[in-house]
Amino acid sequence: MQSKGNTLNCFNVLAGATALVLIAGCASTAPQAPSTTIPPAVLALEPPAANTNPAQQLQTLLEAEWQRSLWENPENTSILGDHRYDDRWTNASLDAIKASHEADIAALQALLEIDRERLNAADQLNLDLFRQELSRVIEAYRYRHFLMPLNHMAGVQTANQVTEILPFQTVKDYQNWLARLRSIGVLIDQNIILLRTGLAEGRTAPKIIMQRVPAQIEKQIVTQPEASPFYAPFKTFPNDIPLDVQAQLRADARDAIRDVVIPSYRRFKDVFVKEYLPGCRDSIAATDLPDGRDDYAFAIRSHTTTNRLPDDIHELGLKEVARIRSEMELVKKSVKFNGDLKAFFRYLRTDKRFFYRNGDELLASYRVIGKRIDQELPKLFGTLPRQPYGVKPIPAAIAPDTTTAYYQQGAADGTRGGTFYANLYRPGSRPKWEQEALTLHEAVPGHHLQIALQQELGSLPEFRRQAGYTAFVEGWGLYAESLGPDLGLYQDPYSKFGQLTYQMWRAVRLVVDTGMHAKGWSRQQAIDFFKDNTPRTDLDITNEIDRYIAWPGQALAYKIGELKIKELRARAQDKLGEKFDVRAFHDVVLGSGALPLDVLEKHVDAWIAQRANAG
Repeated sequence: MQSKGNTLNCFNVLAGATALVLIAGCASTAPQAPSTTIPPAVLALEPPAANTNPAQQLQTLLEAEWQRSLWENPENTSILGDHRYDDRWTNASLDAIKASHEADIAALQALLEIDRERLNAADQLNLDLFRQELSRVIEAYRYRHFLMPLNHMAGVQTANQVTEILPFQTVKDYQNWLARLRSIGVLIDQNIILLRTGLAEGRTAPKIIMQRVPAQIEKQIVTQPEASPFYAPFKTFPNDIPLDVQAQLRADARDAIRDVVIPSYRRFKDVFVKEYLPGCRDSIAATDLPDGRDDYAFAIRSHTTTNRLPDDIHELGLKEVARIRSEMELVKKSVKFNGDLKAFFRYLRTDKRFFYRNGDELLASYRVIGKRIDQELPKLFGTLPRQPYGVKPIPAAIAPDTTTAYYQQGAADGTRGGTFYANLYRPGSRPKWEQEALTLHEAVPGHHLQIALQQELGSLPEFRRQAGYTAFVEGWGLYAESLGPDLGLYQDPYSKFGQLTYQMWRAVRLVVDTGMHAKGWSRQQAIDFFKDNTPRTDLDITNEIDRYIAWPGQALAYKIGELKIKELRARAQDKLGEKFDVRAFHDVVLGSGALPLDVLEKHVDAWIAQRANAG
């Protein structure tokens, strides 16, 4: 889940965007308007009268705050398929960030004034979840992550990627993009101020990961406007846009890129390389930041929705690593491999039989696997989403520095389907044996099925339909990988080993994330532990470790969430016996959208009790 305390994700509209902002994801209003400007959609909402019933008060407040979140975060609003603010960037100014924080405090005060006892159970849950999230983003402000607005995975240096989810169907769509091109200099200057303020306060990202950023900025400094990634939408037009209008739009785009975009990125690179990068911290631990131990504890609470401590999580990881290694040994034995597990890992990383010759073959294979899974889903789910999904390659500009795959949710209004993005960079490092587990996680029955179903829960308020708790969303994705045998997958022992590899990958995260951020581990120590326990390729391992350095605590949520869902399933099977129905279990887990793990547990326990007492 993104938060005001993690502004680096403002432009990360593709990478890992499986959960949207609940309140305000990055900063506040757009550069074209003062930070105190109230969006028309909010102004149109009449404040409830003093004698209004609590349910109406809650509904009005939730809608007003939802509209504020859309106004404050136009890129995320575009992801939802709401294109009212497609001509704006998020305002990343310090004044705007502060104004949004103050608005959060005011919203929490208004929420606390609602008489909770007079609400029904559903509205009490809505109020409790909204209060929890407001409290979280208010606390996040203390750690001032907005002073680290970018990293090697995302930031203003890759702002062009928002075009992946924007419509380019009408003249207005192109004019909106031109407006963003003409105002990007403001956004870049705001980022420069954030970076300089972070330097002054000792709040910087680690130098080891930020060394990747200059090359990303350099890709925006082209010699010809037509070569700019920002120009890509103007290379093709719908047939119904007149040729003379197309020509004018192209000319306007070239002017904006030449006069604003390129000079702004040249200015940004100069500051980044000469000032910021030399001042970045050499350490990698989140606990080395101001208030670092509290900051990391907050990150763990936010992502896992638990109060688990780093040492506890570290030990859990070591136990899971040992358990999964024993299962790996059994698979190695079944294929009659002569050698130890480390040698088997080396074989899986290097033998050409496990790799495709090119990216096209790799992409086609993912699509075939997805289709095979689709037809088996009714075996395990009573309710399936209406929204479709597709499989696309990760944009080439970011592929070398990002993960193996990620999911981009579809538009809330159904005008754009979900997308499973697969990394085709260096196909010789993308083994076939990981594909089935990866597709189960990112597409179906993982992220796409869960998020699309949530978006279609019309009875829930918008903040819940579009929200995500990392432990739930990623825990479900990891749990989905375990459903492979029921869906006809993992018939090949190497694909089964691929599933164990992905299980191990998430177990290793528990060890290395806490190791680096709380126990003094070096980056190399984390890389070595990862390599000793998984057959993933060197490129993947390095990118993964650098991701954990950039995003403390987030990677802990996967295994913790998965173990909770498996625990609840085992409990239901034990207590219900013959009354247990896996389709009904999955429907109840997904039927209320993403939830904190403690709330999910209460929800499932109530379902178990109800089903046990049924005739």
